[in-house]
Amino acid sequence: MIPFVDLKTQYLAIKDEVDRAIAGVLDTCHFILGEKVEEFEAEFAAYCHAHHAIGVNSGTSALHLALLAAGIKPGDEVITASFTFVATAMAIRYAGAKPVFVDVNPRSLTTDPEKIERVITSRTKAIIPVHIYGQCADMDPILDIARARKIVVIEDAAQAHGALYKDRRAGNLGDIACFSFYPGKNLGAYGEGGAITTNNADYVSRIRRLRDHGQSRKYYHEMLGYNYRLEAIQGAILQVKLRHLDGWNEARRSHAAAYRSLLANEQVRLIEDMSYGRGVHHIFPVLTPHRDALAEHLKSHGVTTGIHYPIPVHLQPAFSDLGYKAGDFPVTENAANQTLSLPMYPELSSQSLFSVAEAVNRFDAM
Repeated sequence: MIPFVDLKTQYLAIKDEVDRAIAGVLDTCHFILGEKVEEFEAEFAAYCHAHHAIGVNSGTSALHLALLAAGIKPGDEVITASFTFVATAMAIRYAGAKPVFVDVNPRSLTTDPEKIERVITSRTKAIIPVHIYGQCADMDPILDIARARKIVVIEDAAQAHGALYKDRRAGNLGDIACFSFYPGKNLGAYGEGGAITTNNADYVSRIRRLRDHGQSRKYYHEMLGYNYRLEAIQGAILQVKLRHLDGWNEARRSHAAAYRSLLANEQVRLIEDMSYGRGVHHIFPVLTPHRDALAEHLKSHGVTTGIHYPIPVHLQPAFSDLGYKAGDFPVTENAANQTLSLPMYPELSSQSLFSVAEAVNRFDAM
């Protein structure tokens, strides 16, 4: 069976480095924040070409704190894509604001800049473009719209560690950026984790207090805060894995190129690699109106697949009060109905790639 992801193989390749890093934390008995988290924050900020990085306990927490740091409050509106993991919109709700959805670009499935301007109101205070599947949204037109109206731009870069937009790295494109280190991500912890990057020192000060119960020093709580701290063991693991990230991303790009050259089934289409940047292929999706049949066909040929994401956020029951309905975002809904994710991870072998592509090419829904 070809797995969808293979975290065990990756761990075994770096086992000695990771085990030493974990043992170092165990020796210090400093398990929350601390030196290892600070070292990782500095290295990740440098990697993203940002001035600051703040580690937190999940990508969802990163989005929540980024919104609060930017001053988002109840009654505000935040524009984002409906084609995303639900955490993007959940975080907007956690801040008390209203998510306002837009459709995605049919070529890339990233947030469509052309759809943003028409939904801006006097209550719009932030835009969260989603770098879906590891490819950056087209940021310059989004930033032009935002700058003209003094709207904050928060990158949802949860799937885009190391992705490039016009030679600039995700994490240094908007006012703030949010990353997830969920285990299956290109840069994944061995548990939950996340980070916020920014060049704004005022945001940094506020976020550091918000992640740690609102305190700037022990037992002195200046504001209502949260327990969103990154664990030291995760910081140490991420510090090790960051050294390998560029190599892993290059392997993913190579695998994506191989898929593109090998896949030849007219019943299946691919999203485009946009010319404005270089993605990191966190997910490699194909789209077909026969998605369920293709998934069963691949399963019968020993190929494990995933779906990212089967129900758009605007049609999720948790957001039914917003009044959206089927048909409001046709590109998003079509993608949700048709997308199927093929195996994609750095350690995927050439033989496995060929076997997956061959199985897809054999598929016939007729």
